[in-house]
Amino acid sequence: MLFGVVFPQHWMYSAFMLMALIAFVLIRRSALVRPSVDRLRHPKSRWIPIAAFVGGMFGAKLPFLLFPSELSSAHSPGWLADGKTVVTGIMGAYAAVEFLKAVVGIKERTGDSFAIPLAVAMSIGRLGCFFNGCCAGNVTSVFWAMDFGDHQLRHPIQLYESMFHLFMVVVLYMNRDNARLRNQQLKFYLLCYCLFRFLTEFIRPAPRLFGDLTFYQYAVLVLAAGLLFQWKIHSKPESFQSEV
Repeated sequence: MLFGVVFPQHWMYSAFMLMALIAFVLIRRSALVRPSVDRLRHPKSRWIPIAAFVGGMFGAKLPFLLFPSELSSAHSPGWLADGKTVVTGIMGAYAAVEFLKAVVGIKERTGDSFAIPLAVAMSIGRLGCFFNGCCAGNVTSVFWAMDFGDHQLRHPIQLYESMFHLFMVVVLYMNRDNARLRNQQLKFYLLCYCLFRFLTEFIRPAPRLFGDLTFYQYAVLVLAAGLLFQWKIHSKPESFQSEV
């Protein structure tokens, strides 16, 4: 074991979540976001962040309400479940924003302005999971394995994911003026995350469902399919569909 025992620090989880939220807000207003991204001018655009927050919170907890016995644990029962719900949280936030924009008639595409801030926030948020001792991976013998309080050496999945999102910040920043990703950066980022999450589920201690896949693997397959469908639709010059 390389780092020794990690003792859960629950207060640090809240601190990192707050830092992630602050970082998201500040970075979305900074020069890291491509200057050519159009800002929303619709009078009801102020409801978009609220829709994303509500949809994300509901989506993040929904799996634990639908499958309490399969997805809950002694440390994270039901509604108080741990951060592994990030996949359905993203799905809930994305769906809520799309629904709001369709209802109020917002046509502007603003996904590019969310990609880098979200990646930074996710990277910071996963550090909160690390210090909280939740969302750890399977028992392993790799030399960087860590003890998260159960006296078992496990994959530090939280650090893997934090590094992935930080890597995506660099990739997105380097391609923020890439014409091929114009209005598609958020989809590109989320598709990359879907692939990452699908693969890392094989070293997570999640219950196996049909085909020996986890609930979250099926969730990212659904999310990826929806993103690819939207990408195809929004790539058409004549398309005027709303986009997150």
